[in-house]
Amino acid sequence: MRLLLIEDNDRLRETLAAGLRAQDYEVDTAADGTEGWRMAGEAEHDLIILDRMMPGMDGLEILRRLRTSGSSVPVLMLTARDAIPDRVEGIDAGADDYLTKPFAVAELLARLRMLLRRGHHRADPIVLIGDLEIDTVSHSARRGGRRIHITPKEYALIDYLLARPGEVVSRSELAKQLYDNEDDTGQNAIEVLVMRLRRKLHPPGAQPVLHTRRGFGYELGGLP
Repeated sequence: MRLLLIEDNDRLRETLAAGLRAQDYEVDTAADGTEGWRMAGEAEHDLIILDRMMPGMDGLEILRRLRTSGSSVPVLMLTARDAIPDRVEGIDAGADDYLTKPFAVAELLARLRMLLRRGHHRADPIVLIGDLEIDTVSHSARRGGRRIHITPKEYALIDYLLARPGEVVSRSELAKQLYDNEDDTGQNAIEVLVMRLRRKLHPPGAQPVLHTRRGFGYELGGLP
C-alpha cells in the first residue's frame, strides 16, 4: 500500500512516516500544501493523510481540488481544530475521516486500516470474479446467483485481497491487518479463516477463486 503524508510539522511528519514504514506501508511525504498537491498528481496513492492547516495551500483546498478532479482516494484529515463546525467542514469537503491532534499513532493506524478496507477508491461497487459476485457496499457475496453467508472477518479478508489485485499476500501481512498480530497466533487464525471461507466460496464443481501460493501467501482471482 502506498500512502501520501502531507504535514508541515517536521517532527510529526518524520515520526508518522517512520511508524507507517515500520508497518510495511510505502510512504511519500510532503512538507507543505503546494508540494503535497503536486505529489498527489504525480503518483497513484491508496490513501492520503492530510494536515488541514499548512503554508502554501491548506488541506481543505487540496481536498476540494482532489474531489473536483474526480479523485476518490480515501483521505484522512489531521487537525488541531476540534470544533464540530471545523470537522463538518472537512467532511463536507470530501474527507473520509478526521483525526484531531494530539493523537496516538495506534489510533491513526487503526483508522488507516478501516479506510483501506472500505475500498472507497473502487469505481464499481460490484466486483466479479468468474461467477463470484462481491458487493463492496453491502459487504455481501453471491456465487452462481446464490447468496453466500459470510462473517465480517471473512469479508475483511476478501476485501483486503480485492485491494491487492494480482498480488500474493502473505499470512503475516493478513494477520497484522485483520488481527493486529502477525506472530504464530495471528497467522494460525488466518489459516483457519481461509479454510472456512474456502468451504463457502468453493461449492462442489466450482472453479476455485481463493488460492494458496505455498510459501508465499494467498491470492483472490481466477485460474491458479
